[in-house]
Amino acid sequence: MLKRILAAGIFAAWVSAAASAQTPPPAPDCAARATEKKLHGAALNSFMKKCERDAAAASCDAAAVEKKLAGAAKMSFTKKCIKDATPTSNAQ
Repeated sequence: MLKRILAAGIFAAWVSAAASAQTPPPAPDCAARATEKKLHGAALNSFMKKCERDAAAASCDAAAVEKKLAGAAKMSFTKKCIKDATPTSNAQ
């Protein structure tokens, strides 16, 4: 019984570490580039969303290559990774 609990704990820690490894760090250069371009309002929001999505895509592609994924597995992994890494736009 104790071995099962310990195994479950190790598995949970491994899954948590794997999930956090997929999340790319935020791109601080997006804000700097937006300031440099003097963007405001809707243009700023649009630029930031695209910049963050592009940064996440690059990071997720690199993670897929690191995991040696190809074909449908790579596409599925990358799509989920980008979805998880970018904030949802439906929040009100």
